[in-house]
Amino acid sequence: MQSGPLFSLLFDPGTVLRDLARGDRARARAVRRYLPLLLALPPVSAAIGGSLFGWRLGTPEPLYLDAGQAVTVSVLYLLALCFGLFTTVGLARWMGVTYGAVGSYRIYLAFFVVVCAPLAVASLAHLFPQAFFNLLVMIPATIWSMTLLYRGLPLVLHVPPERGMLMSSALVGWLLVAAVSLLGISAALWTAGIGPSIRI
Repeated sequence: MQSGPLFSLLFDPGTVLRDLARGDRARARAVRRYLPLLLALPPVSAAIGGSLFGWRLGTPEPLYLDAGQAVTVSVLYLLALCFGLFTTVGLARWMGVTYGAVGSYRIYLAFFVVVCAPLAVASLAHLFPQAFFNLLVMIPATIWSMTLLYRGLPLVLHVPPERGMLMSSALVGWLLVAAVSLLGISAALWTAGIGPSIRI
C-alpha cells in the first residue's frame, strides 16, 4: 500500500525520488501540491513565535514583534523563500543542459520540493524563537536536505553520479551565495531604518 504524499516526503523520500525518476506524473503532481504549505510554514511559524514568545538572541529580555512587524517580516520571508526556490529550480534546469540532465520543469520543481521538505518542517522550531534551539534543529535538517540533493539529483535527472555531484555542488554554492547576499541586504535595510524598529 502506497503511503500518502506528505508522509512519503518526510519519512520515505527515497520512494518519492524513484517515482519521480520514472516520470510518475501523478506522484510529481501530488508532491507539488504541498508546495504552498511548505513555503508558508517558516514565515507563519516565525510570525507566531516572534509575536507570542519573542526572539531570544542573547539579550536579557526577548525581542517581541508587534502584529504589523510580524506581518511585514513574514511576507518578506515568504517572498525570499519563493524567490530562492523558483530561481534555484530555473538555474538547475539551465545547468542541467551542461550536465546532460533529463527532466521537465515540473519534475525539477517536484524534486526540489522533496529536497526542501525537511527544512520547511524543521522551521516549526521558529514557534520557539530561541536562536540556539533553532540552530540545533536546522543543522540536522540542512544535512538531511543536502543528502537528498546529492543522492536524488543523479537519480531523478538521469545523470551519472560524478556529474550529479558536480551539479549538486554548484547548486549548493549558488544557495550559499544567495543566503549571504540576503543577510547582507537585510542588514543594510535595517541599518537604513527600513524594517521593524527593534531596539536591543
